Amino acid sequence: MIVGVLNQKGGVGKTTIAVNLASCYSQAGLRVLLVDADPQASALAWSGVREAEPAFVVVGMAKATLHRELPALAKGYDVVVIDGPPRVNELARAAILASDMVLIPVQPSPYDVWAAAETVQLIREARIYRENLRAGFVINRKITNTAIGRDFAAALDQFPDTPALDAPLVQRVIYAESAARGLSVLEAAPRSEASRELKRLAALIFPYPERQAA
Repeated sequence: MIVGVLNQKGGVGKTTIAVNLASCYSQAGLRVLLVDADPQASALAWSGVREAEPAFVVVGMAKATLHRELPALAKGYDVVVIDGPPRVNELARAAILASDMVLIPVQPSPYDVWAAAETVQLIREARIYRENLRAGFVINRKITNTAIGRDFAAALDQFPDTPALDAPLVQRVIYAESAARGLSVLEAAPRSEASRELKRLAALIFPYPERQAA
């Protein structure tokens, strides 16, 4: 299973989601590869500030040939998570073509909806070659019990072929605190609400047997 995390708008939490999904699958006992396909190399920077090696492999592959090179590398893993680039370009197209499912992180903002349209269009184009390519929105940094949160979810209905996954991630300080220490949320706060939200998202994307959990 190869999961791409992409949105042409920066600052939507792409790397945060990619790192924490990789952690979810790794803690479930799966062999996980995190591919940093962003020239800014944020996932590699995260792994570099850790005191210990992460429980999954992190590699940099910000290449327009990613979709051709990744399949051979992915054979040794159960799950591959791609932290994609923040712009619509050849790198983004390659990351989408390499993926079995593309996640589009969006924050409760009209700017994010407008930006997401370009990523959705790339996915539609990729389906010419990958007709079984799946995609979904991940609502990130949701502020609970607000009108903007409800209106935002409704705004995503304009993309009927790209549903919003029923696993929003609420805005919480632990995401920034854990990243600053080179940790995933599951490592820093394993029993937190944030960890439970991430596990729900991970299970929706790629269900895995609970018996594998460490």
